[in-house]
Amino acid sequence: MRQPGAYSKLLCGGRTGPHSLPLARIKKIMKKSGDDVKMISGEAPIVFAKACELFIEELTKSAWEMAVQGKRRTLNKEDVASAVIHTDVFDFLVNLVSGSDNPRVEEM
Repeated sequence: MRQPGAYSKLLCGGRTGPHSLPLARIKKIMKKSGDDVKMISGEAPIVFAKACELFIEELTKSAWEMAVQGKRRTLNKEDVASAVIHTDVFDFLVNLVSGSDNPRVEEM
């Protein structure tokens, strides 16, 4: 198994063990992103993994605020959809959550 690089400790909050997201999967997605992507440095998947973790954290916090506003302590897919709709940063996801199976989207 590949040993963590120099940036691994810096980018992963001091952890040197396994990452929360699988680096091999991230590298595979990066390679499928285009025909011109041939080689990927060892640090690039680590940076993408951290970016994904931060994105998931921010979306979860926004969805949690929606659940709290609804006086609930359990996150539902509707909370995630509402967070996407009410937060400008997540505008690129609106098409994914604005389907006909989401009644809250049509109310707004």
